[in-house]
Parts: sequence; C-alpha cells; structure tokens
Amino acid sequence: MKLIYINKIGSNWKGVKIYEFLFSETKAINNVQGESWDSYPALGAPEPPESNFVHKVGKLETDIKLDLIQYSDSFSVFDAVDGVIALGWENLLEYDEYPENRLYFKFGEDLNSVEDKLYERDLVLNYNESVKRKKNED
Repeated sequence: MKLIYINKIGSNWKGVKIYEFLFSETKAINNVQGESWDSYPALGAPEPPESNFVHKVGKLETDIKLDLIQYSDSFSVFDAVDGVIALGWENLLEYDEYPENRLYFKFGEDLNSVEDKLYERDLVLNYNESVKRKKNED
C-alpha cells in the first residue's frame, strides 16, 4: 500500500484536527490522479484522487497541524507526485523549538513508513472506514 493523498477533514468541537490518509495498491502509482491536480499553484483547487485508486483510508485525529500540498500557493499536487515536495508536512509556526523529527509524508510512501512516523509521536491511523473496490482498476 502506498500513500497517495492526505485529505483535510477539519477540526472537531475540541479543536482536534482530523485528516484522512488515502492509500492505494495501484501498480502504476504515478498514474494516480484527481481533478485539478495540475492546478499551478494548487490554492485549494485539487480534489482527492479518483475513487478507483483508493483502497484503504486511515483517519488521523491530532493536535498537530499539517500543511497539505493541495493548499500550496507555490506548487501543484503533481509536484508531490514527482517527488519535488511532500504531500503533507508538520506546520512549525506555533512551535517554540524545532522538533527532533519533523513529520512529513511523501507521495508513494509505504503504509508501514507512515504508521512508523506517526507511532513515534504516539499517533495511530484508524481504519474503520471501508473502501469498496472495483475489479480491474489497475
């Protein structure tokens, strides 16, 4: 499973931030795409990838603010696909000091790597959401 998108859901009533991490089993990972992924700069236009690419969704609830590529005022989502920039990274603006290990997540990163990074911060993805698979989508 490879990470293909991080979707910001918002915040709950306690101010806890909620994100969805979307993973794919697609063999040709660089063929993954969504509407307006070529918008340059992204500025909030890009949508999550087409549903046939999404095979697993993990929900993260955290106090950590992530900056996401789809809201970038300098890059497009395809820049993340090409490895120029991450899909999401820890926003450090309100920190008093730089963290020992800054969180960042790259397009195509293995599910285990994503989970390991989160586990170092005592965070886990909740996979209760089911994803219906279509046959022959790869």
